[in-house]
Amino acid sequence: MRVVIETDRLLLRNLKLSDMDDLCNVLCDHELMQHYPATFRRDQVRSWIEWNKKNYSDYGYGLWAVILKRNQIFLGDCGITMQNIEGEELPELGYHIRKDYCQHGYATEAAEACIRFGFQNLGLHALYAYTTKDNIPSIRVAEKNGMTFVKYFRKTVMGSEVEEVLFSLKNDFPFSK
Repeated sequence: MRVVIETDRLLLRNLKLSDMDDLCNVLCDHELMQHYPATFRRDQVRSWIEWNKKNYSDYGYGLWAVILKRNQIFLGDCGITMQNIEGEELPELGYHIRKDYCQHGYATEAAEACIRFGFQNLGLHALYAYTTKDNIPSIRVAEKNGMTFVKYFRKTVMGSEVEEVLFSLKNDFPFSK
């Protein structure tokens, strides 16, 4: 499979249905997904992969599989998707990393690479990230990548209304598409 983004330690590539078991280890994990209304079921993980495959064809991007280069371990997903935030479609940076690989900087590294990709390759003017206000690890990743607080807002996630916190980063890099 073609690598979309490469960093010092990571490869990001399109998700595929054969990633299902690996992605279930992430999205079906109760501890890791504690900031979601519920963990994913296996059929929801399949839908997640299909949704991202559609994003690749519709937009040229989506959430990508995050692979540790040194041993080809599947760590999770990271990338850019279009999200409806209070009636506006915005490019959102998202990331989920296996809990046994958290606190090693992988989410921050993958997110930074996706930000650079979004600004350099896609010509995005801004990127956004949102999570629940008590998801401190996710907020830290956003802040480490230069994102700043925008506002609190409510969003329906998995059929439940959730209070979220929104961060953004403007494209101030000296390059264009």
